[in-house]
Amino acid sequence: MADPSVERFKSVVSVAYAHLETRRQEINDLNVFPVADGDTGDNMALTLRHVIDELDRLQRESADGDPSRPEIVRAVARAALMGARGNSGVILSQIIRGAAEKLATPPGTLIDPELIEEALSNASDAAWAAVREPAEGTMLTVIRDMAEAVRERRAELAQRKLEPDASEEEQNALLAEILAAALFAGERAVRHSPEQLDVLAEAGVVDAGALGLVVILRGALAALVGEEADLPELPRYEPTRVRDVHHTESRFKYCANFILIGENLDARAVVPRLEELGDSVLVVGDDATLKAHVHTDDIEAVKAVLREFGAIEREDIADMHEQEAERAARLARTRSKAVAVAGGEGIRRLFEELGVQVVDGGPTLNPSTNDLLKGIEAAPADEIVLLPNSKNVLMAAEEAARLSDKTVIVVPCQTQQGALVALVEFDPDDSAEVNAARIEEVLADTRVGGVAPAAKDDVEGRFERGETVGFEGDEVVAWGELRATLDATVQRLAEGAEILTVIAGANPPIPLEELDLPLPDGTEVETYEGGQQHWYWLLAAQ
Repeated sequence: MADPSVERFKSVVSVAYAHLETRRQEINDLNVFPVADGDTGDNMALTLRHVIDELDRLQRESADGDPSRPEIVRAVARAALMGARGNSGVILSQIIRGAAEKLATPPGTLIDPELIEEALSNASDAAWAAVREPAEGTMLTVIRDMAEAVRERRAELAQRKLEPDASEEEQNALLAEILAAALFAGERAVRHSPEQLDVLAEAGVVDAGALGLVVILRGALAALVGEEADLPELPRYEPTRVRDVHHTESRFKYCANFILIGENLDARAVVPRLEELGDSVLVVGDDATLKAHVHTDDIEAVKAVLREFGAIEREDIADMHEQEAERAARLARTRSKAVAVAGGEGIRRLFEELGVQVVDGGPTLNPSTNDLLKGIEAAPADEIVLLPNSKNVLMAAEEAARLSDKTVIVVPCQTQQGALVALVEFDPDDSAEVNAARIEEVLADTRVGGVAPAAKDDVEGRFERGETVGFEGDEVVAWGELRATLDATVQRLAEGAEILTVIAGANPPIPLEELDLPLPDGTEVETYEGGQQHWYWLLAAQ
């Protein structure tokens, strides 16, 4: 006859894994201890995935479709060990092994509060024993607090054991009650983890592995009471507020994981040899199979040591420096990003100071569609606001937006100075649609212009090539002598404005510090070095 507790165990692990998957990236982004390599969620999920795959295999291959409990515990312990990667994965494998040893034996015994207490206590002992230098504020603290909470809650229960004829509903209800106490204690331990570990407090995060363990337990609880049950939501946590977080243990490059098989294997003999070659050493398993984890710079030396004890069956090497770089890039990603065409080193710098991805427009401000597309794809966001900053670039910008797989909104801004003024209001946490609307609103309230040498003779005879011309938008509003043209253009644009922005070109005939502009009362001026070609000064009035 099928043992319902075995099926319950498989169901609980599967639902717990599903819950972990929904928070995997969040857990990765919280990871700063012992190394900020951003893979704690991945490592914990991989461990559970191996357990599920092994349970599926057992069910397929078992003669009666239902493996025995002793077979389950051996399979689960080995699968967790084989699938474990990184500190968090190895520690989780020991928690699973410790719990499974109690939950899956003896055959015929109902899984009740007494068995849950024994399982969590054994899991805690196994996890703490696996770590050479255990630290408070980690998943070790969480599993210990869970075990203590269950012990205290069980002492308060009127019904501490289940009768042999208890229904599945009665069993689930009692287990849910006892696990709720563990969940509450675990979540509280997660919240307090920064108080116990300085590196967490410095980064402004909770411990990633601790949160992962609580997420797993909540998933297990959901499996017992049903996904539709009104379970308390676990808080969601923002990623580290500190860029380039490094703990002392991140000085090595590789995170190396090995499966070692042999006879009479002794983890205690392997550990000190590996500690000569690296740190963060974890070696767990039994006399036939060991899982060895170490952070090191010399993979071949580690392999040579392990081969002295047995045969390497499997290896998994990760470059932690690459992981840290990928994590930093991922955390820098925002919901939306502005991409703007720019010409002039100073203007480029002004855009970049606003967080804008810049496409080099060259002296004539005329990038290709491919240049624009590359800028869009390089921007670390899925939604883009594209500002061509020239009417000659508008068609190419619209084509680049069409070709991109990202959501791209082209704002038909025709000037660099207008874009610089409007992009002050850009918020990367808002959508591209919201930001585009905000930029267009600012542009509608901004008058733009500039002063430049005429590129050709005026067909109306007002000026000749090389003479000074002042513009408001595309309209010529002043011409003639340099100072008079500049003053007339400024007076026209600045009328009723609060701020006039002046951006000097590559070779202005009057340096910015010598400008004495005829501003209306109440109008302030902001000046910048733009370095743009063809324009003495670009002007924007708000």
